[in-house]
Amino acid sequence: MAGLFDKQEAQARLQAQPLAARMRPRTLAEFVGQQHFLGQGKLLWRMLHADRLGSVIFYGPPGAGKTSLAEIIAQHTRSQFCKLNAASAGVKEVRTALDDARRRLETGSRRTVLFIDELHHFNRTQQDVLLPDVEEGVVTLIGATTANPFFSLVSPLVSRSRVFEFQPLSAADLLGLLQRALADRERGLGNTGVPAQPEALQFLAEVSDGDARRALSALEVGVLSLVGTDQPFDLACAQESIQKKQIQYDRTGDSHYDAASALIKSMRGSDPDAAVYWLARMLEAGEDPRFVARRIVICAAEDVGNADPQALLVAQAAAQATDFLGMPEGRIPLAQAAIYIALAPKSNASLVAIDAALDDIRNQRILPVPRHLRDAHYAGARQLGHGAEYRYPHDAPEGWIPQDYLGIDRHYYEPVPRGVEATFRQRLAEWRARRTAENRPGVTPGPAAGPSTTPPPSSGPTGSSPTSHG
Repeated sequence: MAGLFDKQEAQARLQAQPLAARMRPRTLAEFVGQQHFLGQGKLLWRMLHADRLGSVIFYGPPGAGKTSLAEIIAQHTRSQFCKLNAASAGVKEVRTALDDARRRLETGSRRTVLFIDELHHFNRTQQDVLLPDVEEGVVTLIGATTANPFFSLVSPLVSRSRVFEFQPLSAADLLGLLQRALADRERGLGNTGVPAQPEALQFLAEVSDGDARRALSALEVGVLSLVGTDQPFDLACAQESIQKKQIQYDRTGDSHYDAASALIKSMRGSDPDAAVYWLARMLEAGEDPRFVARRIVICAAEDVGNADPQALLVAQAAAQATDFLGMPEGRIPLAQAAIYIALAPKSNASLVAIDAALDDIRNQRILPVPRHLRDAHYAGARQLGHGAEYRYPHDAPEGWIPQDYLGIDRHYYEPVPRGVEATFRQRLAEWRARRTAENRPGVTPGPAAGPSTTPPPSSGPTGSSPTSHG
């Protein structure tokens, strides 16, 4: 009788769970998605089948299967499986689990797999408690997190673990899960008698953004609301059942920086459609519009520059207008500026020039100010020779004199042959040739060599600026 009651109690507990919890995969065969590391013959697949799991961190968006995979591992490993949730557990619970694991190891019984869900909720001190036992192999850690571990976890813990990044489930994967839930009479909705129209399931699969929990929850709400009626689960019901999309966006984590990087690179890459999309995504997620405006201003100076000097004015005006208007109207000038910059001719010559000059300042001999350029407004300056032989450019018919202003022959600014800079390029080549001839008697100015397109060494990552996330 006790066994019968236990079975009935377990069944009652199962039915009380939400559909998403009831439909968790029980075996690797039922698990969908993540074939890039869990497909047959892939690394994690081999580790699990050999029961040789090392410490791992499962990182990815909600509803991608991190916890489900950990629970599958719990059922198949020969090790003792211990589960904690970092949102509710503290150092005491962690130490207890580690002490138990150490005793099991010392007595020669089973090893311990410690699963910590929402690991990013642990602060640095709590994470540091794990380090000695993870390093010594007392426990095998499985950490699950929706936050980028390289931002949210201490580096020693990350370095001692292998990170597996979970991708959002595809629409096809979600559609299969929804169909399975409708047909399953034991754990799913198979006993409700409510049919579902294909377009309704397809809608949920596509609008759930790869989140199985969200898709199954919407299906459950919609189907249960139709029990006892003769109505099918149709597209209208699916649209009512799905909650307003909550964009995964951490304003201090990788979602924030990834979206900002995508916006900048889309403007730099001259794609106004992509630029507007990433702008909209950031604003819809609640990003500070002032942060967005600053990215746009930076991009105007860094990636358009003097190829279209108007771009910086447009970006600055958009920033001021956004601050003046507030949201949601501020989205309009921001979009206008992002589109303008995306379609403007591109040049990073100003960025390359200032970074090259800074590199010389930091790593080369500091140049003295030429005597003819020094301040000569005070009494005695002329006696020191300051300002002597300086020639006033406005006295020349062209408003320009081939005068030396640096003291060495060094070129920093190399205009590109696009937009306004094409004119600058031609003018600068002529002036440089004439200045060289003036400062080297007997040299006749000839055609100037074209400027180098190779940027100087920069302290920033290749292809990006240290001043932006792009």
